[in-house]
Amino acid sequence: MKKLNLTLCWLFVAVFALQQLCAQQLQPLPVDPKVKYGKLDNGLTYYIRQNKLPENRADFYIAQQVGSILEEDSQAGLAHFLEHMAFNGTKNFPGKMMTNYLETVGVRFGENLNAYTSFDKTVYMIMNAPVTRQGIIDSCLLVLHDWSNGISLDGEEIDKERGVIREEWRTSGNAGMRLMKQQLPAMYPGSQYANRLPIGSIDVINNFKHDEIRTYYKKWYRPDLQAVIVVGDIDPDKIEAQLKTLFADVPKPVNPAERILYPVPDNEEPLVSVAQDKEATIPYVYLFFKHDQMPDEVKASAAGIVMNYIKNVSSVMMNERFREILQKPDAPFLGASGYDGNYFVAKTKDAWNVFCAAKEGKVTDALAAITRETERVNKYGFTASEYERARVNVLKNYESNYKERDKQKNGTYSNRYVGHFTDGGSISGIENEYAMINQIAPSVTLEQVNQYIQDIIGEKNVVISVSGPEKEGLVYPTKEELLDVFNKARQEELTPYVETVSDEPLIEKLPAPGKIVSSKENELLGVTELTLSNGIKVLLKKTDFKDDQVLMTATSPGGTTMFGDEDIANQKLINSAINLGGVGNFSKTDLAKKLAGKKVNVYVSLGPDCEKVDGSSSPQDIETMFQLIYLYFNKPRMDNDAYASFEERMKSQLTNLDLNPMVSFSDTLSTYLYNGNPRVMRVQLSDFDHISYARMMDLYKERYADASDFIFTFVGNVDTDAIKPLIEQYLATLPSLGRKEPKGREDVYAHMQKGITEKRFARSMETPKASIVGIYSGQLDFTPENMTLLTALKQILDIVYVEKVREEAGGTYGVSVSSQLGYFPKGEVALQTYFDTDPEKADLMNKIVRDELQSIAKDGPRIEDFNKTKENMQKKYAENLKENSYWLRVVDDYYFHNLDRHTPNKAVLDGMTSKQIQEIAQKILSQGNMLEVFMEPAK
Repeated sequence: MKKLNLTLCWLFVAVFALQQLCAQQLQPLPVDPKVKYGKLDNGLTYYIRQNKLPENRADFYIAQQVGSILEEDSQAGLAHFLEHMAFNGTKNFPGKMMTNYLETVGVRFGENLNAYTSFDKTVYMIMNAPVTRQGIIDSCLLVLHDWSNGISLDGEEIDKERGVIREEWRTSGNAGMRLMKQQLPAMYPGSQYANRLPIGSIDVINNFKHDEIRTYYKKWYRPDLQAVIVVGDIDPDKIEAQLKTLFADVPKPVNPAERILYPVPDNEEPLVSVAQDKEATIPYVYLFFKHDQMPDEVKASAAGIVMNYIKNVSSVMMNERFREILQKPDAPFLGASGYDGNYFVAKTKDAWNVFCAAKEGKVTDALAAITRETERVNKYGFTASEYERARVNVLKNYESNYKERDKQKNGTYSNRYVGHFTDGGSISGIENEYAMINQIAPSVTLEQVNQYIQDIIGEKNVVISVSGPEKEGLVYPTKEELLDVFNKARQEELTPYVETVSDEPLIEKLPAPGKIVSSKENELLGVTELTLSNGIKVLLKKTDFKDDQVLMTATSPGGTTMFGDEDIANQKLINSAINLGGVGNFSKTDLAKKLAGKKVNVYVSLGPDCEKVDGSSSPQDIETMFQLIYLYFNKPRMDNDAYASFEERMKSQLTNLDLNPMVSFSDTLSTYLYNGNPRVMRVQLSDFDHISYARMMDLYKERYADASDFIFTFVGNVDTDAIKPLIEQYLATLPSLGRKEPKGREDVYAHMQKGITEKRFARSMETPKASIVGIYSGQLDFTPENMTLLTALKQILDIVYVEKVREEAGGTYGVSVSSQLGYFPKGEVALQTYFDTDPEKADLMNKIVRDELQSIAKDGPRIEDFNKTKENMQKKYAENLKENSYWLRVVDDYYFHNLDRHTPNKAVLDGMTSKQIQEIAQKILSQGNMLEVFMEPAK
């Protein structure tokens, strides 16, 4: 494409600004010296990096440049099926030995041991493995070796796994998947991408011969298409030596099949597709301007950094415009986004992607709107003020990553190296990238950015795709009509984008500061406890876990249960409504512009038992966070236009929500679990007859009129001396009424049903399945010990159900288990199981789920399951100790809920016994409260 070549010329101009020769910029950037990067003689690529966060942990990945795109029609689904088989027996780990062993050292299946398959790659992961013993490292590397060249593919195991894949197909067979099956052939005519969804064909899954998947494995799983990635608290030299020895027996392929990168053909005339599904709930409109990708040699060079910068700022500016439109009444869409990246699912083609959610019956309006805004950028470009904000926001992200360069977790690097292997680019390291971006950003002009956008938004290679609900009376425009709307919108007489930017301060005038009246140290939690002159309590905990992070939460007793029954409808939307209008003299749109270049966020919300303020910032932006807190208390801002747009969008989203069977399932569950209490039911269209924006804002102001009973907690890189003047200025001056309120009203809140209830109902659905939830409820003492034991019971059930229901019975893709012991209502406990299955197997699978829980209550858990769970929880506890979010919750619980969940934690974990798990299961089941809801397909 001639235009893309012109864009590359602009990129080279930007690189010239670095006062280096253009030819040098096409040289690959050097690899980060902290990474051992190389290839073995057989072609296997490896990335090894030492990283000590978390301590004594490491990730072990193997990435394959192999995905569903390489399948023949008769093999549809084998790439994904093969991924499953990698956990069902290998050369050195027969049967389930791999999973069993890794779980004994705290690596949980699904959480830490997992894999995924996409169109162009398959990635296997052992994450957060405790590398406290050499034997664990050896075993993890041996697993990678076996995934590379030693998957057993035993015939009996293949046949057993068909059931699991069938149930995954059933669970994923929702409206989104069915719409994609309709859209891809129209969007990719003449391309391999048209019919290669990774889940594949159910006919192939049911009927392929064993040797077909073995042949596929031998053909495509080979070292020249594989990369081993090891990141963590390891010795890179030792790992490299081990890899060279261990993988030496993996043969170099002889006359290997070509790994084709399947192209996406260009199109002269626009491609248009319309897809409908009876269970879809919202219409979506997609607009693509396809273009060639950056050549690999450019992507790996300094010019690639320039291109990524231009892509980032372009997306930031486009999305800022869409968000501004969204705040206006009668907004033409429910939400919209634009960016430059892969063309939908294709690895080999890029596009300027714009998509939006539309209102029912307004698809043409939505298409016209996103076309109009895209064309406005194409004709007039972005403005200088937009570009300056986007520039500083992008640079702020680089700066934050640079400051945290020694505090990044393993997964950040592991995923970066997967992307480098499968998609190219550079891995020169944040130090090099940060230095380069600070040279590049000032050198790339607005004219160059606008030229880039104008180059890629062309007359050819246009694709328009519409998807949405199929229901009686709803008519979609034809392909010809959509094309006509698109062409007319592009030909409109448009005016340049105009904006107003305020330079006034966030707060015009501040009151005289208040005072810190007392200060003391909590040695137990390492917290400085301050009391302010207006009654507020402030808790400060300095940590060194993150250099560029301060987390904040503030909690006050009260909450939505303080509202009368007349405000139940308002209660349902209040958290959305109170955050719509911005603060002070700044609308939400203007506030975002004002905060450009700052890493700061504040959000207010009401729970049933409390009022909350949550926030985060970098240390250098902490005063801005205090200013926002002050404004949310003292100057909340109403925006009737923004609310009108929000209400209209909400109504549009609710219109077809009942078309989704899972919404009916959730509604039925809530109705029976909480005896129809309206306070916990989701918002309905009829609620808007009783919802008032003005009333919600009045309720908000009333709840936040008194800050005296708030407890503010700050955790992170906090300078306790520097923060005190900010506390006195912004927190000690918040309003104080001295109210004494309860932590919510349990008498009006929804309590879970008592007794045994079974509800079965039938629902029409496109992919027949049975969905079953079981909830066991009651009361338990609200203690840290019971919280820990409940978590252990949940994890043990996870292990049991994977074995009994998924693997042995082939009855579900997975049983989801959750447990909770409530702060409010205090001591209310719930243990929930949920799964989807074949309707013919529903009762049998549910019996297994019930029986296994009852077995634990009767006889206790199997000792091996208990030991695996205890090991994992001890590992997780050690990791939590280095997390700001953990300490934020611990400190808030200690002071607001009078609950010390930290001090006894280690002792509880170390002393935890299988007998205690049995007893807590007995305590829950013996109370005789069980609700089961079955949703089955209507016949």
